[in-house]
Amino acid sequence: MKNIPLFYTYFDSPVGRLLLAGDQKSLHFLSFPGGRKAFGPQPAWTMSDVHFDAVKEQLSLYFSGSLEVFDLPLTLHGTDFQKRVWELLMEISFGATRTYGRLAEKLGTPKASRAVGAANGSNPIPIIIPCHRVIGSTGKLTGFGGGIDTKRFLLDLESPSKKLL
Repeated sequence: MKNIPLFYTYFDSPVGRLLLAGDQKSLHFLSFPGGRKAFGPQPAWTMSDVHFDAVKEQLSLYFSGSLEVFDLPLTLHGTDFQKRVWELLMEISFGATRTYGRLAEKLGTPKASRAVGAANGSNPIPIIIPCHRVIGSTGKLTGFGGGIDTKRFLLDLESPSKKLL
């Protein structure tokens, strides 16, 4: 994330002001306003709203409950293992959850739940790559870069019971 010449803007959401960063073709980062993984724009980045219309539109639809699957070009910065985990995260359906252990099994490395957790925690584009849908083996909400309250909000937003209203 250091000195990558990107553009950035902000999106006001129900979970706070989200930082969006990307190039002319794809989104690279999304950061929450608080929590242990929050970060701000890097010195080499340029403030610009021009490249983020599709991202903002889809985030608006998601937060209004009208969008369940994002369709955006993404550029992922991470190891091969992290990218495999993030690809699995994108397979978790709206309103569903998975455990770290189940994701590790799906990767063919059933004893790697901690490594899956670390990769999940390094997700550069939360919400869009739905790391909030991963929970502990007991069903407990575990650590989340945007904070547990944000994770709970996102899971409640996606709750199947909301669709009955």
